[in-house]
Amino acid sequence: MTDLKQIQSEFANISTFLTALGDEKRQAIIIALLKKNACNGLQATDLTNATHLSRPAVSHHLKILKDAHLVAMRSEGTKNFYYLSHNIKEIDQLKTLLDHVTEIIKQTGTKK
Repeated sequence: MTDLKQIQSEFANISTFLTALGDEKRQAIIIALLKKNACNGLQATDLTNATHLSRPAVSHHLKILKDAHLVAMRSEGTKNFYYLSHNIKEIDQLKTLLDHVTEIIKQTGTKK
């Protein structure tokens, strides 16, 4: 059985990731990057057009997404291309956390 201290630690370990996922504007950027034609990455101007956010807002949200390891960047000359990161460590940690929470919910539900 998973204990509550472990779950608290798991939440703490992915808090930056959860914060990054929780914002609707960042979700719009993620959706834009999930589109088939975004496999090679999108430039910030592409993301401003797709999300209807200002360039500074897109840059701000991209920084948060990069810090959470959701988005990565590659450069070609002076152009930067953003794409979804292949580092899925935090996604796996979220799955584990949800499994542990589900386990506790099921156990407490059967004790009634």
